[in-house]
Amino acid sequence: MSYNFRHRFTEETVDRVFAWILDEVAKAGYLSPKAVFIDGTHIKANANTKKQMKEQIPAAARHYARELMEEVNADREAHGKKPFDDDNDPPASPKKHNDNTSKKKLSRRKKQGFRTVTKSTTDPDCGLFVKGEHKRQFAYEAHTACDKNGFVLETVVTPGNVHDSVAFDEVYDKVTENFPQVEAVVADAAYKTPHICKKVFGDGRVLSTAYKRPHSKNCIKTVQRHIWKDYEELADDARYTLAYAQLYKCRKETIERVFADAKEKHAMRYTQYRGLAQVTNWVKLKFVAMNLKKLDTWKWRNLLSSFRFAVFSLIYVRDPVCS
Repeated sequence: MSYNFRHRFTEETVDRVFAWILDEVAKAGYLSPKAVFIDGTHIKANANTKKQMKEQIPAAARHYARELMEEVNADREAHGKKPFDDDNDPPASPKKHNDNTSKKKLSRRKKQGFRTVTKSTTDPDCGLFVKGEHKRQFAYEAHTACDKNGFVLETVVTPGNVHDSVAFDEVYDKVTENFPQVEAVVADAAYKTPHICKKVFGDGRVLSTAYKRPHSKNCIKTVQRHIWKDYEELADDARYTLAYAQLYKCRKETIERVFADAKEKHAMRYTQYRGLAQVTNWVKLKFVAMNLKKLDTWKWRNLLSSFRFAVFSLIYVRDPVCS
């Protein structure tokens, strides 16, 4: 790793360069943040999959758990039921364990407050990404937001084992803080959760997403209704609206195209850097280069079209004598 990248390109410097390029794009009139497209892509880490270790870490509580518990208790009191304690989780429904459940899994479930993760000894900041049945690799994930013209508005890098819906809040908060004119958020089915639907629709915006198919191993459909289910139904209603359905189809031309260009043309399939901070700066500089390249290309095309129009206007100008 070069000395300049570690010391000159600090997090503050990279953020200022990223914001400066976006400001130039906005001044040129090419920025269109009314519709924001959010998705994530994995980047292979510079870590050997054979050099790993198991580690127990405290299970992170959901940041919206208190808000959810308050609404659950308010609903229970409205129906004449006893509210849950703040320190205790709601009692789980009694279920019999399947006979094929191993003793190790049962003992693991009894340990409350801890979960076991696979960590790399080469790069502890990355996470084990499992895709399918056979592909397992250490990776990072760049959760990215772009506008309708394909300009990257924000990106947040996390370990590869962090789900898209978990990192959504940080990306969404940064984008809406810098661009309050956002009206619609377009994301795939991984972001269709009650909390995300409540957050987006509660802010007066619309979430355009895809159909989320229920998964059941025993071919048994269990009907459960979340207390924020009404917001999820608003997302279903938007999915059947023609305007938002057409907007969702633009994902392949916007955020998916951004990831394709980053990996095919800017070597973002894997990173040679280690550590979350260095990988974050590296990813942001990649997107800065992509935004700058698109800005210059669009400026040159507009200038060239204006020049052609001026030339043809001089050639085909009408002669006052012949008119």
